Amino acid sequence: MPYYRRIRDLREDKDLSQAKMGEILSCSQRVYSNYERGDIDIPTTTLIKIADFHKVSVDYLLERTNNPKLHK
Repeated sequence: MPYYRRIRDLREDKDLSQAKMGEILSCSQRVYSNYERGDIDIPTTTLIKIADFHKVSVDYLLERTNNPKLHK
């Protein structure tokens, strides 16, 4: 499974804990930690919530692009 470096980096840039992100996403800190490490796959709906929260594209989170801007 992939390692979600950008998800961790964006969280740390906002000085948010994994527990706080878990609250925002309605999951536990442990589940969120597993997402960041790539131990479990992130459900599509959760991935969209993370992208929306950070105001970046899902493609940016998945490292399919280096451009974090949303395309509308």
